[in-house]
Amino acid sequence: MTAPARPIRVVLVDDQLLLRRSLAQVINAAVGLLVVGEAGDGFEAVDVAEATLPDVILMDVRMPRLDGIEATRRICSNPALRGARVLMLSMFELDEYVFDALRAGASGFVLKDSKPGDLIDAIVRTSTGEALFAPSVLTRLVAHFLNRAPEAAGAAAKRGAAAALTDREVEVLGLIGRGLSNDQLAVHLTISVKTVKSHISHLLSKLAARDRAQLVIAAYDNGLVLPRRL
Repeated sequence: MTAPARPIRVVLVDDQLLLRRSLAQVINAAVGLLVVGEAGDGFEAVDVAEATLPDVILMDVRMPRLDGIEATRRICSNPALRGARVLMLSMFELDEYVFDALRAGASGFVLKDSKPGDLIDAIVRTSTGEALFAPSVLTRLVAHFLNRAPEAAGAAAKRGAAAALTDREVEVLGLIGRGLSNDQLAVHLTISVKTVKSHISHLLSKLAARDRAQLVIAAYDNGLVLPRRL
């Protein structure tokens, strides 16, 4: 992987000091990455993020005082931190955590037992705006959306945000919500990957979404992902 022109600035947030220091060693040893701050809880995370303006925040889910979900919500709603992306870090693959993290604005979700190389790759990919989840988490995430009962607000939401989309963009958004990759979208729609990326860029702009993870949420909110029939 080619090193970026400038270091990807990373903030580590975890209530375990030993784990933070271990992660810092792994990250700082990687080409093109630099740890610029650490925090032990959600309140500190918000303060450190505002002070350092990082590219990626590696955020623990469970912490004292203020957990990672609420800290993520505060960071992602802060205009001054619009360039920061949050990568959730947890020991657990629990659907409600994934769902809540996405709702809060997280761009990805990885497990604490990930291999160092996989963690570095996740940070780099997250910094570029590519949503990243552990494969098992992504599978459960999509299944979670597909099997949830549709909400009454779904139809109204569809007439709202999705009203500005073209028919093709609505189709692409629905397929993203079902978990299709760019290559799979290209095959399914019989278009080039370049065209797929163009559609995704337009969706991100029109829906004011940070990344692909937010498009999954938008697909569900706009009623484009329906429960599976039994």
